[in-house]
Formats: sequence, C-alpha cells, structure tokens
Amino acid sequence: MYTDIYDYPTSYSKGFAGVDSTWMIISLVLAIVGGIFAYFAFVAKKNPFKGPFIEWLHDFLNFKMYIVSGILKIAYVCTAIFITLGSFGVIGSSVASFFGILIFGNLLARISYEMLLMMITLVNNTSEINRKLGSKEPKKEEPKEKKAKEEK
Repeated sequence: MYTDIYDYPTSYSKGFAGVDSTWMIISLVLAIVGGIFAYFAFVAKKNPFKGPFIEWLHDFLNFKMYIVSGILKIAYVCTAIFITLGSFGVIGSSVASFFGILIFGNLLARISYEMLLMMITLVNNTSEINRKLGSKEPKKEEPKEKKAKEEK
C-alpha cells in the first residue's frame, strides 16, 4: 500500500531488465577468448588433440554434419499430431471445419516441411559432390612473360 521512497538499488551496474551489465561484459570477454581457443583447438586443420570424439567435434564445429534435418523431422511429427488432435476440437461446431483442418492442415504442414528438407538435401548433396570431386583449385594462368621465356 505504501511505497518506500528510500528503496535504492544495491548495485548501480544493473542495466536493461535488471541484468548485471558487469557480468554481461565478463561473459562477452570469456566468450571471445573461449571461441578463439575452441577455433584453434578443434576447428583449425592442425588441431593438437586426437581421438574419435575430437574428430566428431571437429566435423560438428566445421558444419560438415547437420542436425537440422533430424530436428525438422521431429518437429513435423509433433506438428502433424497437433493439427490432427486440434482438429477434433472443432468437430462439435462444424464437421466440414474438422475435415478441412484435418486434411488441409496436415497437407500444408507436410508441404512446408518437405520444402525445408529439400533445401537441406540440396546442401548435403552439393557438399557430397564437392567432397567427391576434391577441393582442386583451377590452375591459374601464368603471366605472358613466363610463357614467352619458356617458348624461346
């Protein structure tokens, strides 16, 4: 009922939404240092560590494997179940709405998720083609002066 006019904050470093800005700056610095360390330890081609987990971590951090397709498949199943069960909520008001949501809702969800998965499949196939062809760089043309000297 009464407000205390002497209710001062105990810390003046609180920023937006009461978050301690000092901790946010420390977190940023630690994230930068940790990111640089992780890059040179696990992502760079010459990493000092060996082992199957490190190889998996190297592939994961270099985005050689993708987890989005598995997440999308789980999300699609959850969405289809939600649409199917949700359609039963409108069966009391309209049978036509029930069938419309049941059929067209699931069809729309399937088409949406298929489009996303097709894009991911395209990326995976392109990466596989690149890997099979090897990362051969095209030969650079030699300067005309070198060609002229070799011909003489």
